[in-house]
Amino acid sequence: MRALITGGSGFIGSHLSEALLERGDEVLILDDLSTGSIDNITHLKGRRGFEYFIDSVENEPLLAELIDRSDVVFHLAAAVGVKLIVEQPVRTIETNVHGTEVVLKHANKQKKLVVIASTSEVYGKSGDVPFREDSDLVLGPTPKHRWAYACSKAIDEFLALAYWKERKLPVIIVRFFNTVGPRQTGQYGMVIPNFVRQALAGEPITVFGDGTQSRSFTHVADVVAALIKLVNEPAAVGQVINIGSEEEIAIATLADRVRTLCGSTSSIKYVPYDEAYESGFEDMPRRVPDLTKIVRMIGYQPRHTLDDILLHVIDYFRRK
Repeated sequence: MRALITGGSGFIGSHLSEALLERGDEVLILDDLSTGSIDNITHLKGRRGFEYFIDSVENEPLLAELIDRSDVVFHLAAAVGVKLIVEQPVRTIETNVHGTEVVLKHANKQKKLVVIASTSEVYGKSGDVPFREDSDLVLGPTPKHRWAYACSKAIDEFLALAYWKERKLPVIIVRFFNTVGPRQTGQYGMVIPNFVRQALAGEPITVFGDGTQSRSFTHVADVVAALIKLVNEPAAVGQVINIGSEEEIAIATLADRVRTLCGSTSSIKYVPYDEAYESGFEDMPRRVPDLTKIVRMIGYQPRHTLDDILLHVIDYFRRK
């Protein structure tokens, strides 16, 4: 199999590239390095079957050529992270919506399978936890930029499913729930890398809000393994599928666990949302997936516990 990975030098993309190459597959990466890093794929240079292109999906002639050469497209290129979403809403919407549009358009010419990376953010403020793929999406008002990312990814999903329904382009939509692991940075607001960095440096661990909000975290290796199985599962085509973990933790408890595992004496500092992001910022109290669908489809079971994830991230930051 030859796979094109847009956003392939990013956190998830680089791990997916490694896994595919280990299987003997060929990998083409297209990334403009806006949020990814060349350091994530430096160790892959020279590997048989590996090529990378530093450019944007908006370079349509190049994108079309790479899609033509590929059997499957993993469309991971996107504006990500709450901090980036709040600070650069125009970039968020344009990158996510237009990028997906051009990928689908060119993949459709030869009906190449496309995996669209979506997010648990699309569930918005819904209180119907755990979130099922057919649950209603409850987004906040348009003046609150917090919801621009969720809305843009929901549009991506609608568009991909429209291509499947109307034009029979094979698509698979995956909703990631807080994927974490080595190589992820806290630059755009990812909570675990930020907590680990602060704890190891002896800085205050900053918890936004009151810390009662809860999340579930998934090791990137479990996500990658699921992606590879899904592209080889015909029943996944035309479906929206959660990928995550059901192990839920409050953010305040997470901060304390990170501090303990780091052997840190850092204090825990609570920062109001208005101060951390913007006035009137809204957050969801819980975000946990219902995994019934993916378990039934590919027998998915996360192999890594939350402590496994934390220890791997701590080790990564210590080695850096």
